[in-house]
Amino acid sequence: MTIGIGGAGSKLATKLDDGATIINVSETELNKVLGGGRRIVAPVSSAGGQFKGSRKSPQIGLDAYRALRRELQEMIKGEKVFSSTGGGTGNGILTGILHDLAGRDSVPMEEKTFFGLILPYAPMESSEFVMNTTDFLSGAVAEAIDSGNTGNIVLFSNKVKFEKKLSEEEYNKMLAESLKVLLSVPEKNEKYRLLDEHIDYEDFALFLSKPYFNHFTGFHYDATKPFGEQLLKNVNPLLLPPEEAIEALFVLEVPRAEQATQFYSILQYFVGNKVSPIYSVLENPELESPFVTVSLLYSRKPAELVEDFNRISEEHVQMKVERSLEQHIVLPKLNVNLEKEATRAMSKRGDAQNDILATLKRLGKI
Repeated sequence: MTIGIGGAGSKLATKLDDGATIINVSETELNKVLGGGRRIVAPVSSAGGQFKGSRKSPQIGLDAYRALRRELQEMIKGEKVFSSTGGGTGNGILTGILHDLAGRDSVPMEEKTFFGLILPYAPMESSEFVMNTTDFLSGAVAEAIDSGNTGNIVLFSNKVKFEKKLSEEEYNKMLAESLKVLLSVPEKNEKYRLLDEHIDYEDFALFLSKPYFNHFTGFHYDATKPFGEQLLKNVNPLLLPPEEAIEALFVLEVPRAEQATQFYSILQYFVGNKVSPIYSVLENPELESPFVTVSLLYSRKPAELVEDFNRISEEHVQMKVERSLEQHIVLPKLNVNLEKEATRAMSKRGDAQNDILATLKRLGKI
């Protein structure tokens, strides 16, 4: 089962799996998502919440999670869950999910959950999204990873979407197609002739169950060039760049069986970096040149990630303050002598000045 939480998570999940279960606090937003199977409206206590959504407030999403807590904890076991980190629904519901996972003594391998998180592109998205993401990564995500109770976590970035000015629909298709390259690994091992080693569904499930961040990519491989250089040039632009790998997986597909030994240079690269990967080599006659799928697991989010989000968040706040100051008009203080002004006004009107002046004195105005 594939599960999408919130607007962005639901749209990605349905692109990956037309039968995905999607969840939102707003029935209106839920109905905007095309495709998908079961639809769950997470109840919220705030008035009008089912129509207004979470309004970028993770607290509303967290409140909604509490109403579905038992159901969601059972639902996510061994499944794939997708959400954005900047909004209120996905951030809040996932905060509850990850906090509960972190609080468990242990989670069996077959129950580990694979998470795909869509991060905002800080320079071009709202400061609320950036601050929500900072809190989420340094809090719920870090806590869950440290507990060892999650499966792989993939950190997508909206950078390409904004830099290339892509529609949300187009970008979600790109994310889904990229994911399918990774998720097709065991299927390819069944479909094509095995030339060396083997990665079956159980092997792949075990790899995805490990509590690390996952950076995956795929590219046409040139055996005449160093693999490390090719890998560096072909990191997945839809994901955050990886740190140094702790574990790895690769699948080399070659058009002809005699090309199978090309995998040795890939293997040597990983061993030279003190990583013993799981791998397989397949004969795929549908290809014109060798193609390699690579998945790198690393233990922590990039060290600069939270610092970068904090820095940009502070810049956004400072910019708002500066703009507010620029728009603030200081009115000059007017020193008005009420006695003189009253006398002048009464003279124009021809009224008796003594009565007016007596009244102002009685009120303490002069």
